[in-house]
Amino acid sequence: MSRATKLRMSRANWKQKAVDRGNTIRYQRKELRRLKRERDQYKREVRQARASDRSQRAVPMASKVNVVWFSLQLFLVVHLSFRAISRVLALLAEPLGLGKAPCPQTVSNWVTRLSLVRIRVCAAPPGSRAVGQRYGAGSIWLLDTSIALGDGKILAVLAVNLHHYLISRRAPTLAQVSCLAVCVAPSWTGDRIADVLANLIAVTGSPAAYLKDGGSDLSRAVRLLGEHGIDSPCIRDISHMSANLLKHAYHQHPLFSTFVSACGAVSSALKHTIFACLIPPKVSFKARFMNLHRLVTWGHRLLQHTPSGRASQDAVVRQLWAKLGELPACQPFMAQFLRDAQVLLACQKLMKTTGLSPASYHACQPLLETLPDASSVRQGFQAWADQQLSVCRTLGLEQVGLPVTSDTIESLFGIAKQHGVGTIKDANRIALRLPALAGGLTPEDARQVLQIRVKDQQEIVGKLSSLVRQRQDILPHPGRLEDLSSQQNTPANLVLLPGSKNRINTEVIPYISAPCSQSTGPPIRSTDAYNERLEWVGGS
Repeated sequence: MSRATKLRMSRANWKQKAVDRGNTIRYQRKELRRLKRERDQYKREVRQARASDRSQRAVPMASKVNVVWFSLQLFLVVHLSFRAISRVLALLAEPLGLGKAPCPQTVSNWVTRLSLVRIRVCAAPPGSRAVGQRYGAGSIWLLDTSIALGDGKILAVLAVNLHHYLISRRAPTLAQVSCLAVCVAPSWTGDRIADVLANLIAVTGSPAAYLKDGGSDLSRAVRLLGEHGIDSPCIRDISHMSANLLKHAYHQHPLFSTFVSACGAVSSALKHTIFACLIPPKVSFKARFMNLHRLVTWGHRLLQHTPSGRASQDAVVRQLWAKLGELPACQPFMAQFLRDAQVLLACQKLMKTTGLSPASYHACQPLLETLPDASSVRQGFQAWADQQLSVCRTLGLEQVGLPVTSDTIESLFGIAKQHGVGTIKDANRIALRLPALAGGLTPEDARQVLQIRVKDQQEIVGKLSSLVRQRQDILPHPGRLEDLSSQQNTPANLVLLPGSKNRINTEVIPYISAPCSQSTGPPIRSTDAYNERLEWVGGS
């Protein structure tokens, strides 16, 4: 084969290969374009599907009222801190449809304004339908005071429905009460408490009864109001009454001091050993007899692990017995105390759940009969029940049940001191949270929160004395201690009363000078004074 023929055949082969390769490349390019179009279409459909899914799952939070309501729920129900609420809302911003999560200070301002809104609800004319049903003769007022850091002492007044046990078959909770007034002062006497209650009665009307502990200042305030014609029966709290009965019966017991000191010694001996899980519970020193049964129950159970009899030298029981000190010698005291305390606790549980009535008192009789007839605890409980049953008959609650527990206001103080006030338990800051923590929350409350202006809030809380501010101003700057004495001469404490323009407690609340002839509250002398009294504390 000639060279020319070889070249022509090679050229023909090369042309065929080029044609085949070109066809293949054109086909691949066409397929790639098609695949890219389909890929892009699939991506668009996926993005649209995901967006549609998110929009269907998202809670409609576009309205600021819903954001405020949800934030307040996290604070009041879940008990999250302000910083935690802000972080939760930032995490859920996309699913909830939020553009921007509120900062912690914003949430704090909403809680403060909620307190002002709830005090504003009470500022309705006496005798109106809302007040008459919610706060006036149809309610029982819970009174109590509480201390905090500094020289401020908090007075709070809560209202619970007189016929609470027709609505719920359990003890009142924070969601079922309303905060009527919160005041802070260096000290509270019966006269000053009577002044606050008189101003409150002028707006809301006189309550059906007062529910309080056995404090002398609260008793004097109720007595002073009765002397001025504002008379309402008084109910003694069953928990404080039971604690007082135990105190009078066992405070002078020869083994009481031995038992208390033995518990402290046992706690120190067990803390850093294998018996650390057996250390005694902590009991408040001030209200010791309200929780002393927990300490006595612990001691009784602990001694059950050390039965009488001989044990080997290396036995765990013998090691524990060596650390108990004088506790075994207190067994007679513990047995007698538990006998009385368990009866009182069982009666408390029954009457807190169903209220005091002839039926509930009759149900407690088998428990009381287990105590000796000469027992001071049994006699004291029966005397208390007879007094409160007379109040129950006066109010017509024999078939309903009379509320006899002030645990609600105690819980309110406890939650307020731990939640939303920081590490420094300032009395004014705690008092500012109390109205917000009492009562249920509705979207209407959130709507009213947004209606309060910053100026209105600052007029109330802007000039309050603050331990946090004092610490920041004085601790890092030596030589400024004199500022404390100057600030103490002009205290600025919180006063939240319905229908009052008193924003800062810089003056003594004027005392009623004339007796009142009506049980619905002191008479209003003029229309102008009446209208001025009904103005909202935050301004409207």
